[in-house]
Amino acid sequence: MTAPTLIVTRPRPQCAAWLARLAALGVDARALPLIEILPARDPGPVRAAWCALAAVDLAVFVSPNAVEHFFSHADGAWPEHTLAACVGPGSAQALAEQGVPLANIVQPATDAASLDSEHLWEQLSPRRDWAGARVLLLRGDGGREWLAERLAEAGACVEAVTVYHRTGPRFDAAERALLDDVLARPQAHVWLFSSAEAVGHLQGRLLTGQRAIATHARIAEAARAAGFAPVVLARPDPEAVTQALKAV
Repeated sequence: MTAPTLIVTRPRPQCAAWLARLAALGVDARALPLIEILPARDPGPVRAAWCALAAVDLAVFVSPNAVEHFFSHADGAWPEHTLAACVGPGSAQALAEQGVPLANIVQPATDAASLDSEHLWEQLSPRRDWAGARVLLLRGDGGREWLAERLAEAGACVEAVTVYHRTGPRFDAAERALLDDVLARPQAHVWLFSSAEAVGHLQGRLLTGQRAIATHARIAEAARAAGFAPVVLARPDPEAVTQALKAV
């Protein structure tokens, strides 16, 4: 029996690296980005946030996209006292590639049950007294409100900065043909979702028989509600996804 093709729905800038790592693991995968990432409509606040970084105690990056678009305005080295927090290994790798010292990067424990705000807070909460700390929340159109609330409750001053903008998918001809093929032959494909928003962009499509892997329980719930079945959970790294694909 031929193994199904994995459909990677991550934003376009992240797809190439994922496809390369999956190919090295022997997984046949294709990219079908369901979210497009654009620069912030107003770059002024992003530039101002970078200029003020030396006075910031913690910068929270919601995704690799946040890292890319914040550092596109970089003007100097990362301050040695400023922590950089994220929830996934992709964001942590992106931060390291931008020159953030590994000792400054805070993320959920390697054995955390899931990679989310709750498990990131488990690492941040005991790190220091957050009363009076200045925190930047670097994100797209919203995100990580729960974490921002916990930091504010602990006494931190949290400033949210929109560093990129998300839109719906903009398929080229080849991607439209791929989508038609996936919808027509569900047993030959498995979707990989790293965002509930991405699932939402398939609303209105006939999803009967479509199978999926989701990288968080909330994303899995959205996929099941949209009609995907079965939906298998996996951590957001190619090795875990490869194992989940076998389970599907």
